[in-house]
Amino acid sequence: MSGLSTERTSVGVVGGGAWGTALAVHCARMGHQVQLWALEPEVVAGINGPDRENSLYLPGHKCPAGLSASSSLQEVTSSSNLLLIVVPTPFMEKTLAPVAAALKPDSILVSCTKGILNDTLETPHEILLRVLPGAVHSQLAYLSGPSFASEVVQGLPTVVTIAAQEESVAARVQALLSTPRFRCYRTNDVIGVELGGALKNVLAIACGISDGLNLGNNARAALITRGLAEITRLAVAKGANPLTMGGLAGMGDLVLTCTGDLSRNRTVGLRLG
Repeated sequence: MSGLSTERTSVGVVGGGAWGTALAVHCARMGHQVQLWALEPEVVAGINGPDRENSLYLPGHKCPAGLSASSSLQEVTSSSNLLLIVVPTPFMEKTLAPVAAALKPDSILVSCTKGILNDTLETPHEILLRVLPGAVHSQLAYLSGPSFASEVVQGLPTVVTIAAQEESVAARVQALLSTPRFRCYRTNDVIGVELGGALKNVLAIACGISDGLNLGNNARAALITRGLAEITRLAVAKGANPLTMGGLAGMGDLVLTCTGDLSRNRTVGLRLG
């Protein structure tokens, strides 16, 4: 990939799970100065300690020197020019509401979470619009696509989508996160990107069940193909661009989750089958 940006900045990562840690490691390897907030004291201690490792969620991978961990969410959110939000959808509001007022008004916030809130059926975008002050709404972006954390942290080739309603925001996130092995495409279809990332989980469980019952490759292919058609109809009804569902955040993420051995949802289906 040519024309990669050399700009480096302060990056905060909210969430110390496998995906949050993998993104933090990726950013630190790029040369960004990275702070990761984790709820679990053992994660903070492990990353900052001599082993330099999140042994709880991403064991076996050393964290670069440019990455530190903190138990102070206020510290991480108030000092970051680029803030990656990597907490599960049910905990987004509880985590971010107490620090919403402390966000830097010019910082860019990137939701790297996939899901739909059970009670309200809100996507991460809708949760953030409700919880965060209006001054930062134009600075919101969303990262999605086929991306297992363990492969990203190994530096294996990965391609994702950055969605933002403001073209300039998507372009800036793309520039700050892209490397030859972590390529970012951009779009303004926030709805399509979020629904593709959330709805594919149901199909991954179904494919796992099918595989667990030894129903064959034909059945798995049918589930993926017809499932994509259903996802597309729902996404379009919600205002998405149908072309998004044929891209990384739709078909790409669907294929990975329905066929990859590292897929948690497929694993659930296999055990059910």
